[in-house]
Amino acid sequence: MKANQTSKAAPATNAPPPSFVKLAMKNMVRKGQQSLWHFSLTAAGFLGFILILAWLGRPNLPS
Repeated sequence: MKANQTSKAAPATNAPPPSFVKLAMKNMVRKGQQSLWHFSLTAAGFLGFILILAWLGRPNLPS
């Protein structure tokens, strides 16, 4: 191999890999309806969890 030849395995640009947020957004756009369904289930579960915590931790005021 000659000294002036470079390896073809290295990419031409030194761009950093995409962030996890960008990959997640790309995946969400690609999957569409399934992502919306999972998001709504997560939101409903979180809201239910917060409401149960609020109900269990309510103050007992004397009548």
